[in-house]
Amino acid sequence: MGCFACFDGGNREQRKEQDRLASAEARAKAAEAAQRRQEQFEKSAAGRAARAQLQAAAKQSTNSNKGEPALK
Repeated sequence: MGCFACFDGGNREQRKEQDRLASAEARAKAAEAAQRRQEQFEKSAAGRAARAQLQAAAKQSTNSNKGEPALK
């Protein structure tokens, strides 16, 4: 059967293009779903708490070193 592989050249290229388009579509759908999950998380109580915690940590890191060396 290996000798008939050369007769399938056109179909192989077409199938390759279809696979590429399907992959691009799947990636786009996954990106949209991830964006929706991120938006839902940000609106949730856990998302608000996580954002507040990150802001508090950032604020603390900027205020913790007031010109003194970290190691004494």
